[in-house]
Amino acid sequence: FFVKNPLVLSCRTAQLPENMYRDVSRCNTYDYGDSVYWDARYIQEGGSFDWYQRYSDLKPFLRHYFPLSSTILMVGCGNAVISEDMVKDGYEEIVNIDISSVAIDMMRRKYEYIPQLKYIKMDVRDMSFFPDESFDGVIDKGTLDSLMCGSDAPISASQMLAEVCRLLKPGGIYMMITYGDPTVRMPHLCKPVYNWKITLYNIPRPGFNKPECSTSSKKSLLEPIPLTETGLLPADWVLEDPDSHFIYVCRKVKDADV
Repeated sequence: FFVKNPLVLSCRTAQLPENMYRDVSRCNTYDYGDSVYWDARYIQEGGSFDWYQRYSDLKPFLRHYFPLSSTILMVGCGNAVISEDMVKDGYEEIVNIDISSVAIDMMRRKYEYIPQLKYIKMDVRDMSFFPDESFDGVIDKGTLDSLMCGSDAPISASQMLAEVCRLLKPGGIYMMITYGDPTVRMPHLCKPVYNWKITLYNIPRPGFNKPECSTSSKKSLLEPIPLTETGLLPADWVLEDPDSHFIYVCRKVKDADV
């Protein structure tokens, strides 16, 4: 259900606006980059919660880009069950990190008998615990969004993405699920130092029902968005769900592809 040759954007040549580095449209007074906030939240709420999308909705994308044998890093795992669902589906190794010691302790206890899942307290802006090129894939479900709501957002984003790029093996994939459209995310992703090739998808929020007058009923959600030469959405692109999520698939270019 994927097109054979999805249109990709080479970040080496993209020309993007330089003043769109912070997306505050979904931020509030909380500092989502602060471990104190998350510790307090996980203590208060407990249970489990998957931000943005569940595995059942993301499965087609994940299975297409990540073989079951992939070594995967789940950044900002929180108390989500997506990693558990992936293991149930056959994935063999998922390392989960989060800045909250409360969340990590909770998840370690919950999954101590599942060897495919590992949980480590870690700040995504400094993952020096891992050596270079440690993972086939990195999955980010709202983590960069959280940093964009914190203090020093551009710096935090650069630190995180530099670490993600360092940890990916050549040809590896960074998959980010986010509310951020290309005007606020591409300036961060398209820095030449990363040398990523990016494919963009759009997926409605869980439970969203298309309007009866929808003109895109025949369009597959699993087809990539044909980005403009500047890496932005086409002028005629219509988001039927204004609260939909974007999926950025960033492939680390191998030396032979340069």
